Amino acid sequence: MPSKVLIVVGDATETVDTLYPYYRLQEGGFEPVVAAPEKRRYQMVLHEIKPGWTITKEWEGYTIEADVAFRDVRPEEYAGIFFSGGRAPEYIRDDPDLIRITRWFFAQNQPVASVCHGCEIPARAGCLSGRRIAAVAKCRFDVEVCGGIFVPEPCVVDGNLVSGRTFHDHGRYMGAWMRLLEEERARRESAR
Repeated sequence: MPSKVLIVVGDATETVDTLYPYYRLQEGGFEPVVAAPEKRRYQMVLHEIKPGWTITKEWEGYTIEADVAFRDVRPEEYAGIFFSGGRAPEYIRDDPDLIRITRWFFAQNQPVASVCHGCEIPARAGCLSGRRIAAVAKCRFDVEVCGGIFVPEPCVVDGNLVSGRTFHDHGRYMGAWMRLLEEERARRESAR
């Protein structure tokens, strides 16, 4: 049975932020498990700064089915966690079960990845103090006010935390996270 990895979403999760890691996990022999506030279908969006605009424009994207509600997640069953971007993190970051899950992955030094606004979740959970993380520039305040170190680079690795700024960075940071997951999978298999 493949190792399971959580992908955290909510309504207005960014489509490319979510689907690229989803399929990359499958390609790597992992089982992506979509976790959200409730077990139901969620509307994703597309985010891009339109030429001539100074703010992000949003278009409706695909939908995605959540496999599990946050309250039902037993984090020890998963090899890692991915925090997708879009507007969803702002709205789901106060969920007490999501905070519990997030803190567990950081405390256990398990592979964590974040892109774009995904940083708002570990920031809210109090997991970024002294940690280096990439995120979309407009989240710099969220990172720094919570004690994190904002790094505007396409791939930032700080121990078990791997991050990128936006979906444009997927090809730069995803490989580093996949290597951490492969190491975790090997560790779990040798412990059996």
